[in-house]
Amino acid sequence: MKILKSLFKEQYNPDNFFLIAGPCVVEDEALLMTVAEKVSTICKRLNIPYVFKASYRKANRTSIHSFTGVGDVEGLELLQKIGQTFNVPVTSDIHSAAEAAMAAAYVDILQIPAFLCRQTDILLAAADTGKFVNVKKGQFVSGEAMKFAVEKIEQAGNKNIMLTERGTTFGYQDLVVDYRNIPIMKSHGVPVVMDVTHSLQQPNQTGGVTGGNPHMIGTIAKAAIATGADGLFIETHPDPANAKSDGANMLRLDLLEPLLEDLVRIRQAVYQPGVQHS
Repeated sequence: MKILKSLFKEQYNPDNFFLIAGPCVVEDEALLMTVAEKVSTICKRLNIPYVFKASYRKANRTSIHSFTGVGDVEGLELLQKIGQTFNVPVTSDIHSAAEAAMAAAYVDILQIPAFLCRQTDILLAAADTGKFVNVKKGQFVSGEAMKFAVEKIEQAGNKNIMLTERGTTFGYQDLVVDYRNIPIMKSHGVPVVMDVTHSLQQPNQTGGVTGGNPHMIGTIAKAAIATGADGLFIETHPDPANAKSDGANMLRLDLLEPLLEDLVRIRQAVYQPGVQHS
């Protein structure tokens, strides 16, 4: 979609999907640099527009003992450094209206967590920054109902909006993906992203750490491209088993390149270059 051109600039490629990828949380500078260098190199080769993602702070952890970040300003400064070093947009999530202006000084896209997608004050505060706003569809919300999130941001004067599908609650400890939500949310006139890794979470585990099914990442991603997703969201880490957040559902970094190669071939097979698709 044309609004993506202002985000990606020279990276913009209307004939391919875009990728939002990085570790779940800012752990340290070395990790961010390792992931950003690897993923940006792959994306340049495959002509995939790339957004680097990491949370500067994790506010929605299951256990009080879970790692939450290295400090707000410290984390945001590292994200800004990644964007400047690799010349890519960067994104992070916010968890309150008060965080919007602070985070907007460092990142290009403000991500609204799924649990907060109905929170009007957060949506309006994010919209007021003028940055791109990526709203994750709540696990409890239909694709149709996400039009109200879009309307709130648009009414605040911001047209730079994305919606992200991340699965629907199924029982207490599982999620399922309803791929009807991709074309439904695209009908709201905004780019739609498939959050591949979070849709494979197994939340609310009694041990206090969210589980996951990373072996299904390829399946979810391929189906998303085939059903028209404009972008993919994939959290990745060199050593997920020792990641400080969401290791159970992240993709190991060395597995990303062959997956993206497959996904580019699927995109080329399904969509004719130069043709706009609804």
